[in-house]
Amino acid sequence: MKRFRRTIATLAAILTLAVPIVPAASAAQDPAPAQPAPPLSPSPSPSQSAHSLTATDVDTWLDGLMPYGLQSGAIAGAVVVVVKDGKVLTKRGFGYADVEKGIRVDPDRTLFRVGSTSKLFTWTAVMQLVQAGKIDLDADVNRYLDFKIPPAFGKPITMRNLMTHTAGFEETLKHLIGVDPDKLRTLHESVTDWVPERIYAPGAEPAYSNYGAMLAGYIVQRVSGEKFNDYVTRHIFAPLGMPNATFAQPLPDRFKPFVSNGYETADGAAQPFELIDPAPAGALSITGGDIARFMIAHLNGGPPLLDPRTATMMHSRVNQPVPGLPGMALGFYQEDGNGLNIIGHGGDTVLFHSDLHLYLDKGVGLFMSFNSRGKNDAAYPLRAKLFEEFTDRYFPAARPDLPTASTARAHGKAMAGTYLSSRRAVSSWARLFYLPSQTSVSRNPDDTITVSTMTNAAGVPIRWREVGPWQWQEVGGEGRLAAVVRDGKVVSFANAEVAPIMVYMPAPFALDGAWIIPALVAALLVLLLTVIAWPTVALVRRHYGRRGPLSGRALRLHLATRATAALYVVIAGMWFTFIALLSASLLYLDGRLDLWMRIAQILSLVAIAGTVLVCWNMWVALRDGRGWFAKLWSIAIALACLFMTWFVIAQNLIPSSLNY
Repeated sequence: MKRFRRTIATLAAILTLAVPIVPAASAAQDPAPAQPAPPLSPSPSPSQSAHSLTATDVDTWLDGLMPYGLQSGAIAGAVVVVVKDGKVLTKRGFGYADVEKGIRVDPDRTLFRVGSTSKLFTWTAVMQLVQAGKIDLDADVNRYLDFKIPPAFGKPITMRNLMTHTAGFEETLKHLIGVDPDKLRTLHESVTDWVPERIYAPGAEPAYSNYGAMLAGYIVQRVSGEKFNDYVTRHIFAPLGMPNATFAQPLPDRFKPFVSNGYETADGAAQPFELIDPAPAGALSITGGDIARFMIAHLNGGPPLLDPRTATMMHSRVNQPVPGLPGMALGFYQEDGNGLNIIGHGGDTVLFHSDLHLYLDKGVGLFMSFNSRGKNDAAYPLRAKLFEEFTDRYFPAARPDLPTASTARAHGKAMAGTYLSSRRAVSSWARLFYLPSQTSVSRNPDDTITVSTMTNAAGVPIRWREVGPWQWQEVGGEGRLAAVVRDGKVVSFANAEVAPIMVYMPAPFALDGAWIIPALVAALLVLLLTVIAWPTVALVRRHYGRRGPLSGRALRLHLATRATAALYVVIAGMWFTFIALLSASLLYLDGRLDLWMRIAQILSLVAIAGTVLVCWNMWVALRDGRGWFAKLWSIAIALACLFMTWFVIAQNLIPSSLNY
């Protein structure tokens, strides 16, 4: 079993994190508890004898994998925990929690920041209140709030939608992560300062949402009458005997000596403690020993956190965005692994990278966390390798070698095109982030397809072979991909790894980077050449003592055209700089760029006004006695400025709000 690493855009991957094809069902259409999810593929036959799942064997395997993985990947430290049959089988610390001081990782004492794996605690808190009759999974969440989620699509958002990431919220980025405690907002401020736009009807499409998880945490706070942190401490940590776990930020003094430092790479400096603004979505600090207790509680059917009926409801699949691929339970997502019934959740901050897997039918849990991103993002493939090898070593299986479907060529042609992730920003300038990271699908001469954002560990695009109607198998591997088709047209697709929480949707023409990016480059090239030529020509004329041929209105329009071109070049440079800074460090999401973004927006308005003068200049140039090159270039500049005007508006670069 091979699980390739997630290859979505950088920001979309951070907090975080796929029969016959029919439209995905709304989660809200089936309020009754579902049956536990069945295996996601035909019952496999063993491909090798399984190793005995004992502490000795797991430790031997880890000793052969982890030290080399950390060293080669420049990862400072990690923790790995395995539980089985209600007990901790092994818990191991590797490497260093503090490189400079030489403090090694201790699975019982070292706290790791587990990112979005924190959501499982938030969802468990929600289910406790469902069990108590205080939250209805299918009621309008506005019932529990002291502010209103604006209406959209004629359907209310339910807690079931929040737990399955089908509320329809656009992606939010601002204030996601920071290091300054003075900028950390209260939970009430975080959910009310800005309600992101709803871009899908509730239940219609999966779109992973940190805001949705944060909103659920706020509902826990409202319904219980306790602060979210206090509720989780009293009703989850305390019953399980978890003294080394907290959602509190900044970290309370008693935890500070034990929290692991976070590193970009092991040979770099320790970075400041990361503050997660949507705390219920990703703020948990916890030891491996304590999270073992949480896994055991869920594997044992819920007690003392949940009763068995509620736990079964939580662990059961309630929607399947791409039929034939893994779906969503209530808060947990299903995972593709040797036909087993596995649920789990990953988590990433900038520095820490974690994953939790529950093998429900085996009574086994696996947790891992790394305190460094590592060289060339080494934490991601190592994290995937741990899950893959653990599953193959202790629960080996082989899938049938299916023949290539006769529809491979036709369906490959139908799949070809450019796609957008369902998890994206729409109403703000942040939609610009997703333009260069769009996914393209192409059909190969052998009728396989390749997906630009899905590569193997070597960075080589994976080839996919159709083995069933609209279902593809990884060539030389076991990854799976499928499409949702309506009226003969592909409306979405996903690979098994991301299918529960997001899909890829055909890009409409106005958002298709396949033509927009080349057009943007061409427009900026014309404008840049114009800007460069402006002083160059002036200097040449001055050198030879010649005056320009234009005067009066024609000269003024000529100068306005050059100024507008220069303004668009400056604006493009500013936005490219913003994106480069935010891509380099999410800490810039704390609002420190707001003033500069506002300046860029004001300059954009001036440039749009200047475009009117550019078009007027073209009209004058075409009607007077200028040479053919001057006429053609006036047309080129006008087209470039018109495109830039459209681009600025289409990418929402001048909204009144600085929320994104």
